[in-house]
Amino acid sequence: MSSTEMVRVPGARVRQRLQSHYGPWAVVTGASDGIGRAFAEQLAAGGVSAVLVARRAAVLERLAAQLRRLDVAVRVVPADLSDVDAVRAVDEATRDLDVGLVVAAAGFGTSGPMLGNALDVELNLVDVNCRAVAALAHVFGARLQRRGRGGLVLLSSLVAFQGVPRAANYAATKAYVQTLAEGLRVELGPAGVDVVACAPGPVSSGFAARADMDLGNAASPMLVAEQTLARLGRSATVRPGWLAKFLMGTLALLPRAGKVWVMTRVMRGMTTHQGAA
Repeated sequence: MSSTEMVRVPGARVRQRLQSHYGPWAVVTGASDGIGRAFAEQLAAGGVSAVLVARRAAVLERLAAQLRRLDVAVRVVPADLSDVDAVRAVDEATRDLDVGLVVAAAGFGTSGPMLGNALDVELNLVDVNCRAVAALAHVFGARLQRRGRGGLVLLSSLVAFQGVPRAANYAATKAYVQTLAEGLRVELGPAGVDVVACAPGPVSSGFAARADMDLGNAASPMLVAEQTLARLGRSATVRPGWLAKFLMGTLALLPRAGKVWVMTRVMRGMTTHQGAA
């Protein structure tokens, strides 16, 4: 399984709900590593078969082989979610499956002053973190609504609740996801579809290296997946890990300008190695 963590089997109550309300199939984007991989592993341990979606087909195939040892079915759908046709392809590749849960974990970040980053990279960030999430929510939300039960897990972040200098565009994309999840939860709830925003703080994954950030006191991807699935259907937003809960509790006491001030200093600490800019 995961090279860094043992996968714990969900408790009996969570496992039963995963199978009865959200099974038999889940679609997990960003499944090749980090939080997406942890969700796929945790779902498989809970008896839910998985459709693995990410760009790297070879990595997905290796993960699929590992998950099948847990006596679940696995389907691999290589796709680059920055492609406008990717979600349509995922939908078509799963039409024959009874999908009850979608985990939109694919995403990446940038850091440093926005104007110091290439425009095409920043726009690609919006494509993956926002446009693809909207497409997944629209396409699979309709399928879940017709089904009469199911769930959507959308990956928000601690940075979604205020502007964040040196991660301005990334924070903005997560604010979009957070707001989308809150609205869809009300819209889809009467149809039996649960929607949750997962808003972690720093997480130990490949995210930091790609975003060129130095993350300290990071939560594990498995903890993020475990706590989110345990609260799915019970909470509007999950803040996995003690640091996310502590920071959100602290920031909640401040006016919005104060939150931006705090996050300015947090991001400076995470990007000190980049030098002044």
